[in-house]
Amino acid sequence: MSFAAHVLTLFPAMFPGPLGQSLAGKALAENLWSLSVHDIRAHGLGKHRTVDDTPAGGGPGMVMRVDVACAAIDAACAIAPAGSPVLVTSPRGKRFDQVMARELAAGPGAIFFCGRFEGVDERLFQLRPVVEVSLGDFVLSGGEPAALAMLDAIVRLLPGVMGAAESGDEESFESGLLEYPHYTRPQTFEGLSIPEVLTSGNHAAIGAFRRAEALALTRARRPDLLKGAEKDPKKGEN
Repeated sequence: MSFAAHVLTLFPAMFPGPLGQSLAGKALAENLWSLSVHDIRAHGLGKHRTVDDTPAGGGPGMVMRVDVACAAIDAACAIAPAGSPVLVTSPRGKRFDQVMARELAAGPGAIFFCGRFEGVDERLFQLRPVVEVSLGDFVLSGGEPAALAMLDAIVRLLPGVMGAAESGDEESFESGLLEYPHYTRPQTFEGLSIPEVLTSGNHAAIGAFRRAEALALTRARRPDLLKGAEKDPKKGEN
């Protein structure tokens, strides 16, 4: 069974967007995964399909109604594969990372509820088993770009999507380190040459060089990642 993604959004035209191109788009055409997009407004109220209301207690903006959100999620859960988690995009949610991407890719699918406005009525999180997920410490205009990014990270990990499965093993965050620098022809350009060790044919020396470069980059740019990698010398080896 292929990975089944269900996206709940107020802007269905945003999908598949970039997911219809490159690796994800090819995999979608080959049925290595599926994408179903559902308009939350289909569950809106009244003639105008209202999905939001003013915040209780006052304040700026609007809040998505709990009855509308629950109805949209219930409808998606009824047709999604059993065991598909419901992820609500939110800047206050759990940080999405490569570990989560791998866990989701190993499952039957996922339901993405794209947040909008000031957020969703808090009762949603008490009434339905949903998980708030965030891309990082910044605020987007809506959850759609976050869902696109998360799906791209998940889909590329599915069997058969990447041409060579091992090509993903040495990427940033897979080994606990940032990825080492890459080089290709020309040998010399504007006075800068490819490091000689990379053209030496000595695979042990190349592996040691790449690990050292990955450690140096991680130490300089993401020292928070180093604790586990330095405790386990096998992490980051190539």
